Amino acid sequence: MPRDSPVRVSILATPDSMASPVSGLFETFVSVGPLAIAEGDAPAGTVPFDVEIVGPDAGPMRSASGLPIAVHRAVDDVAGTDVLIVPSMQMHGSGDWLPGRYPRIVAWIRAMHAGGATVCSACSGGMLTAETGLLDGQEATVHWLSEAPLRRRHPEVTLRIDEALVVSGEGGRIVTSGAATAWHDLALYLVARYVGPATAQALARYHLVQWHSDGQRAFHVFDPPTDHGDAAIVVAQRWIADNFAVANPAEQMADRSGLTARTFKRRFRAATGETPIGYVQRVRVERAKRRLEQGDDAIEEISWLVGYEDPASFRRLFKRITGVTAGEYRRRFRLRPP
Repeated sequence: MPRDSPVRVSILATPDSMASPVSGLFETFVSVGPLAIAEGDAPAGTVPFDVEIVGPDAGPMRSASGLPIAVHRAVDDVAGTDVLIVPSMQMHGSGDWLPGRYPRIVAWIRAMHAGGATVCSACSGGMLTAETGLLDGQEATVHWLSEAPLRRRHPEVTLRIDEALVVSGEGGRIVTSGAATAWHDLALYLVARYVGPATAQALARYHLVQWHSDGQRAFHVFDPPTDHGDAAIVVAQRWIADNFAVANPAEQMADRSGLTARTFKRRFRAATGETPIGYVQRVRVERAKRRLEQGDDAIEEISWLVGYEDPASFRRLFKRITGVTAGEYRRRFRLRPP
């Protein structure tokens, strides 16, 4: 809803922050003024957003990539804000995050929320936001690479990992966005919410950005864990990686394991988070995605190559797992020569 006074936006930067979303968010909100005036969402001469970059200390700071970030104010000097954004952070390993390094900032984020601020996260910034406890009992999203560590460390969070943007909490004061450039969705949402949808649409045209309305599923790479410590399941995973197209693959995995079918299914799900048949389906779709990206094979042929004799069944499965049709996936992600 449009306001008479500027919306105070605090963009958090730490030595683990990626520089591009910090600067991108800052410059996006700064550019809103003329667009809002042109669209009639703000009177002439007004500035919709009062934006600043905040961090542990004021002054120049090296980002995770080494690029400098100018921090305008230290968090200790910010007594209140309307919107607080935690952008992408550098991850360690496969989307993991080393917690406990910013207790002062965690306490500050909680204090800002208690004072009425809408707390937002972009991409892996959700890992730091989750440390505050504000996501407990709420729906949220995060970079799909961070799904497993966030579920393990914060089981109280209801993850909607397929979504690019999730609004939750009382009064919609928790906003999380997914991978990498989903901060575009976050910026467009905040502009629509605090200035107006016409200005948000003008912003999208001006910066040539768009809502990721299909969510993150099409971008998700299935990379199941193999460090779970169950040797029998690891053997099954390695076998199915080369034999995913065989008939009755889930049954064959169980037979080869030497375990009873019930025991194998229980241990497989505990180790991988998937049922055996669900795991096979994800592996097959992942192989199909690579073929769609890299070749000209007909979808019917790809269906047969990954283990499905009925192309219609394959198409339904592909759409269910990725959120888009096989044809749309090829149009969007096919590798093209320069």
